[in-house]
Amino acid sequence: MELKQFKITVLPLRDKLLNYARRLTEDSSDAEDAVQEVMLKLWNLRQKLDEYRSIEAVAMTMTHHLCMDMWRARRPDTVPIEQVQAAASAGTPERLLEERDEFKLMQEIIDSLPTLQRTIIRMKDIEEYETEEIAEITGCNAEAIRSNLSRARKKVREIYLLTIQERKKRNEA
Repeated sequence: MELKQFKITVLPLRDKLLNYARRLTEDSSDAEDAVQEVMLKLWNLRQKLDEYRSIEAVAMTMTHHLCMDMWRARRPDTVPIEQVQAAASAGTPERLLEERDEFKLMQEIIDSLPTLQRTIIRMKDIEEYETEEIAEITGCNAEAIRSNLSRARKKVREIYLLTIQERKKRNEA
């Protein structure tokens, strides 16, 4: 693909990618960075783009993955000191550690889900997207979103309860 064809085929996708990235990152500058990086990757792949059925789908997927990577990079693995100080009056250090362990456990459980279920549960329960928005972003219909979300929540609940039971047994022994 030459420059002229790239301009005709890929560049018009920029606004759509930018809107999508803004929804995922909730930050205009991060969204702009992500889209610029996607455009650069697409330019570097320009000789192979003809092999794909939908360049738009490739671009949207790249944008999604980049935004999720940005989100993961921003996510703190430790609790900020302000949050600890604010919560200190509400609980003991032991309770704060328990809450942090619970949070880590939930993250691990969600990370263990199949990709689609993991994405849907994060978008719905963490990022607070509406079902219709998730359907639009993922390309699934709303019923499939609800079904996958239900399965994901059920699986999280099962794994969580099993883990808690195992911990109790270890502590009693």
